[in-house]
Amino acid sequence: MDSNEHEPAEGAAPSPPRAPGIAGLSTPYRVVTALALGVVAVAACTHLAFVFLHVAPSNTVSRQHAKTIDSWIYPEFEQNWKLFAPNPLQQNIAVEARADVRGEDGELVTTPWRDLSAEDGEAIRHSLLPSHTRQNELRRAWDFFTGSHDEDNKPNGERGQLSEEYLRRIAVNRLAPGLREGTILRIQLRSATTAVPAPKWSTETTDTQTYYRELPWWTL
Repeated sequence: MDSNEHEPAEGAAPSPPRAPGIAGLSTPYRVVTALALGVVAVAACTHLAFVFLHVAPSNTVSRQHAKTIDSWIYPEFEQNWKLFAPNPLQQNIAVEARADVRGEDGELVTTPWRDLSAEDGEAIRHSLLPSHTRQNELRRAWDFFTGSHDEDNKPNGERGQLSEEYLRRIAVNRLAPGLREGTILRIQLRSATTAVPAPKWSTETTDTQTYYRELPWWTL
């Protein structure tokens, strides 16, 4: 085949340059691109609508579709106002865990307390793309547990057992990789709560002692 077969004839006008962007695509590709952009736009608008209805004051629409809104928002997209008024967070709460492990030699060993919250914080610190799971999974699980249990760690509603199973599963998944030798028999969790000290310019005095809330041992 002649290599010059597809070259423009001498003296013929050159073909016009292709238009930039989507306009430069062929018709089928333009249709596919337009559909993809439409789907993304609809999904984004739907997500924003759900978030708006979640944070907005209770109204007819949010009450009528409460289950649908909650199923979309929780737990990944939960919104709250704890960073701002009227009740900003004034405490640092760390969740710690330890385990009873049966070694290969049959000896029973209790591991030291591991600060799971500190490990999560270290994993996302200085990260340009911090993990949403690292930021919220453990915190949400602990809030879920404390919200469904009384001060004696007894369930106060139907969701109590579910919150225990959820928190226990997270703790085991965090502890197990570091305990490759041996079998975890049971685990225990606790929270370490320390008040945020008042700023230097304030005359307010703050008790910065750390207070612990220990949960009972959970057998696996």
